[in-house]
Amino acid sequence: MTRQSKAEKTPHHQPIQDLLASGAALLRGAGVENPRREARLLLQHALGLTPEALLGLSTREEVSAEPFLAWVARRVRHEPFAYITGSKGFWSLDLAVSPASLVPRGDTETLITALLGQCPDHNAALSFLDLGTGSGCILLAALAEYRNAWGVGVDINPAAAHLAHANARRCNMAGRALVMVGQWGEALNPQARFDVVFSNPPYIPTTDLAGLMEEVRAHEPVRALDGGQDGLDAYRDLCAQLPRLLSDNGVGIFEIGIGQEQDLRDIAAQSGLDVVCVLPDLAGIVRCVVLRHGEAWTGI
Repeated sequence: MTRQSKAEKTPHHQPIQDLLASGAALLRGAGVENPRREARLLLQHALGLTPEALLGLSTREEVSAEPFLAWVARRVRHEPFAYITGSKGFWSLDLAVSPASLVPRGDTETLITALLGQCPDHNAALSFLDLGTGSGCILLAALAEYRNAWGVGVDINPAAAHLAHANARRCNMAGRALVMVGQWGEALNPQARFDVVFSNPPYIPTTDLAGLMEEVRAHEPVRALDGGQDGLDAYRDLCAQLPRLLSDNGVGIFEIGIGQEQDLRDIAAQSGLDVVCVLPDLAGIVRCVVLRHGEAWTGI
């Protein structure tokens, strides 16, 4: 008798309850938080169902075991959930994601909240610049709120720029969003000015990278995380460029890391910038800083 292959031992279809039980057990053994919930979400995405549709099925109903089992195996290796499913919700949008950029995070939505506070007129024809655009999540969320606005996203990684452009098409905003490859604002026309300049730059100190959770440390792009020895390298570059990038009444809206507010204030002051306000994320941690030209700024 020949030994069965692994593929033959794994039925192509299995009852939902068996798949959820085996998936949750594997995830629990790997130390994944909320393993039962993650197993259900992975199965939902694997079957292409809404949460309601999955709940409407009998737990004894047999469904395809793939790609669910392959996805569970990837999650066991702590690959981010969003990279497995290929999408992530951000603000009001459903965006494609890939290892070319960071997974969009809820904390970053604080930048859109700050934008709404600074620019209450949703019909304004604003111009946006998103430096280090990644998936394009900030730029596209801003454009979704301001239907008459347009914007430019810049990223040093061509693969990330391609992803942002694909998301602009996905969100039907390709006509209002231009994506470029470049280092911060250096690729832009020297005369270009914007009403709002966003950035969620790398701000993790290099020595802290090893302590990040495995999903981040082992899978997300290091270049988008590593902020240099003190985590502030990107802010030095951004603040130096911001005065020439802002329109007369423009504002910069930056995400910052835990405990970086005072350092950012000091760096901004050296470039003639004032901090208008800071905003906390949902955990109460200062996550967003709004900047403008200082009163003494006369332009270049």
